[in-house]
Amino acid sequence: MSTVIMPKMGDGMEEGTLLRWLKSVGDQVDAGDPIAEIETDKVALEIEAAESGYLIQTLVDEGQTVPIGTAIAQIGAEGEAPTADAPAADTPPAEAPAAEVAAEPEAPVAEPVAASAPAAAPAATPAPAAPVRAEGEKLRASPLVKRLAAEHDIDLSGIPGTGPGGRIVKDDLAPYLTGARPKPAPAAAPAETAPPAAPAPLAASADGGARPAGVPREQSRIRKTTAKRMVEAKQVIPHFYVVSEVDMTEARAFREMINGEIEEKGSKVSFNDLVVKAAALALRDYPNLNASLEGDQLYDHQNIDINIAVAIENGLIAPFLPDTDKLSLGTIARMTKDLAGRAREGGLLPEEYQGGTFTISNLGMYDVSEFVAIINPPQAAILAIGSIAEVPVFKDGEVVPAYKMKITLSADHRISDGAEAALFLQTVKGYLEKPLRLVL
Repeated sequence: MSTVIMPKMGDGMEEGTLLRWLKSVGDQVDAGDPIAEIETDKVALEIEAAESGYLIQTLVDEGQTVPIGTAIAQIGAEGEAPTADAPAADTPPAEAPAAEVAAEPEAPVAEPVAASAPAAAPAATPAPAAPVRAEGEKLRASPLVKRLAAEHDIDLSGIPGTGPGGRIVKDDLAPYLTGARPKPAPAAAPAETAPPAAPAPLAASADGGARPAGVPREQSRIRKTTAKRMVEAKQVIPHFYVVSEVDMTEARAFREMINGEIEEKGSKVSFNDLVVKAAALALRDYPNLNASLEGDQLYDHQNIDINIAVAIENGLIAPFLPDTDKLSLGTIARMTKDLAGRAREGGLLPEEYQGGTFTISNLGMYDVSEFVAIINPPQAAILAIGSIAEVPVFKDGEVVPAYKMKITLSADHRISDGAEAALFLQTVKGYLEKPLRLVL
């Protein structure tokens, strides 16, 4: 018999909500079958059975929130009786794999929620400690971590993992790449008992009586987390905003030309992909806007990892593209569509949204001409993208049509200032108005 527990899907996760059971008691399950859908403070996703057998008992009701490591179900042989009490796990729970889904064509995006991990300029690269795993124990690490380790000749066996099930995530590798200080994994906090809901306020009805002014509704965990982070961001970060208008006429023609050569639908380049690439290249010239501030300590990042803010059913999430400035437009297009599709279906891995150094939020597909976005702490800035509109302009004494788009940078005045923000936007604008530079 095996016990299914509430998994830890990220360093900051302390509890999760069981949204619904995908299998019923008595159903046969195979290893890898999704059996339940859970919601964390970042994303909703499916958890899978680790072993084959029959679902003989469920221990958590749909809608119930429990701490990580809590037993939620038991899987055993056909006809096997469940144990009287299934204890919560005392050791860090293993990672629950997320289901893969097909990517969607466009990536509607909105305000951000993911935070980047701080990284400091290196003084000296620390050497990995002695191996922290027993001989023969499987090393768990994301593909990104393995690639970075290979590129920098780092032995992963001496690095303790803070991800689900001891998985090594990018934050664990950061000290050996940039000299950033390691961050200990937070201890799980016990679940708090929510106070009873207050009665709805009363309002006068047409006949002079009293009626409820509204029906109370519980917000999702993702929405609550988003609200908390955005309130903190606006209270702590002194935002300032700089707006620029970009002529996208040549970018439209460039996009049409390159997409005409691409047969695979998932690789076709969107306007958002062009902006992502332009911003990543511009950050090479203005690394201060790629920094992060934690307390009074400013951290410079050697890597440029762009978060793409994605609207999902119950809130917002911002997965990131690692080393965005080094990616081709086609790769950016494919990765963005894949991440956005899996974000909406609950298929993101924690290491795909726990990180990033700069965020882009695009509402252009909703016919929004311009807007200002809230900075994603501890990042230094966020770029907001509006819609592309056809407008008349004067050229060589004649009125001709052009396609204009407004971009707005929200920046932290503790880190940057107006002149630097304006120069950054000028650089982004230069790439978009001469788009061939994006592929040189």
